[in-house]
Amino acid sequence: MKEVLNLQDILKLIPHRYPFLLVDKIIDIVPNRSATGIKNVTFNEPHFMGHFPNNPVMPGVLIVEALAQTAGALVCYSHQAEGEKTVYFMSIEEAKFRKVVSPGDQLHLHVECLRSRSNVWKFKGEAKVEGKIVSEATFTAMVGK
Repeated sequence: MKEVLNLQDILKLIPHRYPFLLVDKIIDIVPNRSATGIKNVTFNEPHFMGHFPNNPVMPGVLIVEALAQTAGALVCYSHQAEGEKTVYFMSIEEAKFRKVVSPGDQLHLHVECLRSRSNVWKFKGEAKVEGKIVSEATFTAMVGK
């Protein structure tokens, strides 16, 4: 198994596409356990036109979505032999937003599996910029076809 997933690898694992694909690379992969996604935040992303004009801030819900996409890619990567899968959000808990994320930042999206039972997975996620936590959440997802 690979230790780093590039954009082409990610596109084979999860169905998200521009402008909603929010993970550029995945590193530090431990199948069924954890991974770290990388998101390069750029000014030309569509949400910055209105969030907020003259003060671009990445919406917190998109940071949580980027964590979830990293987790979804981890699940699909860990179970490639079982065929194509889609991972769906079930719940988001304990979401916290600590610092603003702006164009030019690089998000490090660390996800860790807390438990998995059948097709339901629970994760803890932390998003960091320059080593400082900007957002965190616990979330549950379901694997479907």
